[in-house]
Amino acid sequence: MGRIVAIDYGQKRTGLAVTDELKIIATGLTTVKSMDVLEFLKDYTSKNIVECFVVGEPRQMNYTDSESAKFIEPFVKSLKATFPDIPVKRADERFTSLLAPRTIREAGLKKKDRQDKALVDTVSATIILQSFMETTLR
Repeated sequence: MGRIVAIDYGQKRTGLAVTDELKIIATGLTTVKSMDVLEFLKDYTSKNIVECFVVGEPRQMNYTDSESAKFIEPFVKSLKATFPDIPVKRADERFTSLLAPRTIREAGLKKKDRQDKALVDTVSATIILQSFMETTLR
């Protein structure tokens, strides 16, 4: 059984989250520089079986593409070309930018830790993955 890897792709940083092999729990993996994400995933997939990638899909409230979609689409094409045997699925990420800081705050982290943008990206990827699991795997 393979894992599912969620990707919250950004212009500078990319948050990553992963399921356990049984696909029960979504856990933050890390945040990497966006220009390094494919190399990171090559290394990760060489050590772990990945069943599918889930990439956050930025939408506006009216379901149209957000401004950041133009940066994500080229990445998705590169991801599919780099890993042709691993399906790439998309998941709505509209509320992750609001939920991630709230989740971190509710976890009781100190203000300095809450301002860590890399942590916010990892938590956003985890929220994307959890939402995907709830709507797709159940």
